[in-house]
Amino acid sequence: MIYNRILLKLSGEALLGERSYGIDPKRIAQYAKDIKSITDLGVEVAVVIGGGNIFRGVSAASNGIDRVQGDYMGMLATVINGMALQSSLEEEKIQTRLQTALKIEEVAEPYIKRKAVRHLEKKRVVIFGGGTGNPFFTTDSAAVLRAIEINADVILKGTRVDGVYDSDPEKNNNAVKFDSMSFSEVIKKNLKVMDSTAFTLSQENDLPIIVFNMNKTGNLLKLINGDKIGTIIKN
Repeated sequence: MIYNRILLKLSGEALLGERSYGIDPKRIAQYAKDIKSITDLGVEVAVVIGGGNIFRGVSAASNGIDRVQGDYMGMLATVINGMALQSSLEEEKIQTRLQTALKIEEVAEPYIKRKAVRHLEKKRVVIFGGGTGNPFFTTDSAAVLRAIEINADVILKGTRVDGVYDSDPEKNNNAVKFDSMSFSEVIKKNLKVMDSTAFTLSQENDLPIIVFNMNKTGNLLKLINGDKIGTIIKN
């Protein structure tokens, strides 16, 4: 076990599975089982999920919805996803806490850093919903911010591809995968790992990011055990 405390970033789109909208129960159940495989080892796990499977503020802005309003709608979508993951984790008998940057006290605790750390120390999985609580910031930015605040060892960005490539591997069969990169290399090659705000924040705080395929069962456990999975980005 090479990491004691991680921040797992999941995209909302990943929860679609075979669906075109919403949450695929099979996919979220698989995620819960994979998370359990590492909590069983004693790893402290925090999770940030996007909301793109339900609503995207940026897309809404292009369709006539006020950008600020759209972003808040997107934040609420992340809370829905957080509640769904919480339910799946509890099916696996994992103690969880859902904390949100927006106050929705009937379903979640408000985000308090010290409380979140205490939950992690007690081996509860903490899910952070509601993004940063501010419009114009993505859930990537929320993931990096929370990871820094809770002193996570690494950000694990779970996607549907197995790392960072020089071009889109889903469109280009000759795309070349990178096993490891520096932050400056990613910037130089203009690779879209995270949005620029999140990426710069991670670089400035010397917080490594590993991009890997979360949809392949067992990858998360392999990463924690030190296997060379995905692409690691560090200073």
